This record gives sequence, structure tokens and C-alpha cells, in this order.
Amino acid sequence: MKKAEALIFLPSILLVLLLSWSPVVVSQEVEDEKEFSYEEGSPNGPDHWGEIHKEWAACNNGDMQSPIDLTHERVKIFPGLGRLKRSYKASNATLKNRGHDIMLKWAEGGGWIRINGTEYQLMQCHWHSPSEHSINGKRYDLEIHMVHQSSDQKNAVVGIMYKIGRPDTFLSELMEHIKEIADAEEKETNVGMVDPRHIKIGSRKYYRYMGSLTTPPCTQGVVWTITKKVRTVSREQVRLLREAVHDNAENNARPIQPINEREIQFYTPKIHEGDQRFPH
Repeated sequence: MKKAEALIFLPSILLVLLLSWSPVVVSQEVEDEKEFSYEEGSPNGPDHWGEIHKEWAACNNGDMQSPIDLTHERVKIFPGLGRLKRSYKASNATLKNRGHDIMLKWAEGGGWIRINGTEYQLMQCHWHSPSEHSINGKRYDLEIHMVHQSSDQKNAVVGIMYKIGRPDTFLSELMEHIKEIADAEEKETNVGMVDPRHIKIGSRKYYRYMGSLTTPPCTQGVVWTITKKVRTVSREQVRLLREAVHDNAENNARPIQPINEREIQFYTPKIHEGDQRFPH
């Protein structure tokens, strides 16, 4: 290759690599908690996330932000959404203390869900307390987010909310491992094979809306699926998840964001013809 051609060729390759790499960065949650917090009124609190980095601007000016309140008056029944198509599998996983939450990450993916013909691989799950989403203004004690990603780096998250009651069986499997990484920010431990099918959904009914990641960079275009059934978790399990990260915040739940005329869809498998009442 001639020298002049090489000089033109190399920048072209770098540009292609940069363009192909950057969407991956902005579509991922930020894992370093040092730069943001959940403390209301603090300089790096939720009201100021969008000012910390220009790449986080959507946190302040995005019009499709999450979480939201799933208000019954805004919900429209969509039987055509169909059952949530998923195929999960056991896979090798690690637990990581991210400083603002505990994350379980599957090394090679934990299976997939399919939405509107697109397959999203299960990458990781993490917990927020109290729940980030609310139903008719009520927040629950805990919410798990199962984060999926498509081959073109689009995100789909399945959320399940919990109230205090019997221990959650999936968290029970992980309790001793969570204790290992408690009070040690950025520490992670391999937990071997973990089966995401042990995360109980418990209901075919779900809400669906378009939103964003709930931590910086607050990337929009996330397909949210929130199961209607509220499951149970023990007070000890919630306490361990919060105390393990030791971030001095009372919670790690982002404030409710404006709906901004977004449509909230609701799937229920049995709606009789002519009956359009919201099922309580």
C-alpha cells in the first residue's frame, strides 16, 4: 500500500471503530457510583445527574425517562401484546458491589426474551429499594431489574416489585455471597452457575412502556416490562442489599419521572369481549 493511501486508510478505520464502539458505551449503565448519588439536594444527586457529564444530559432533559408511576387512569389494555416470550438458562455468574447497588452478571448471558420479533439477551440483574416504579402512587419495598440487550445494543428491562413478607427464594440463594462483598465497593465474587428461571415472575399480566435506564447515562429507548404481581421479600433481605453497598444513602431509587403523554400498555390473558375495565 502506498504511503498516501495508508494515511487516508488508517483514519478511516479509526472512524469506523469509533462509530461502532460508542453506542455500546452510551447504552450501558454507569458502574462507578463515585460520580453520582441518590441523596436529594446533593450536588451529584438525581436532580443534577444530567449536569455531571454531557453524555448524561438525558437524565435532565430527556422526555422518556424512567421510572414512572403506573397510574391506572393512563393504562390501556392490549391483549395483542401476548405472553412474555422468554427462554432463560443457567449460566456462570459473578456478583459485584457497584457502590450504589448489588449486581449479578451472567458471563455468557442467561438466555433471552423476545419482544416484537427482537431477541434480547439477559445480561445482568440488580436491586433497588424502595421500588423505583410505583402503582397508583404506591412504591413497594424492593424492585429487581433484569437487564437485557439486543445484538444492536438496545435495552429491554423486566422489573418485578416486592413487598415485605416471606423471603424471596432467589435472593436466599445469594445471601451468603452478598455478605462476602458487603462494605467492599467494586468487589466482586464468582458465584458459579445461577439459573435466572429461579427469579419468580408469578403472573402473566404485565405493564409495557418506553422509557430509559434509571441510572446515568439515562439512555432512552428502553423497552420496560413491569410484572403486575407484587411478590414478597423479607426485611432482612432488603436490609442486607442496602447495608452491603454502604453508600450512606437511605435508598437507591431514582425519583418518579414525568410520563409526558406516554402510553402505558397492559397485557392480561383473559379479557372478555366488551369488558374494558382495568383488572384490579
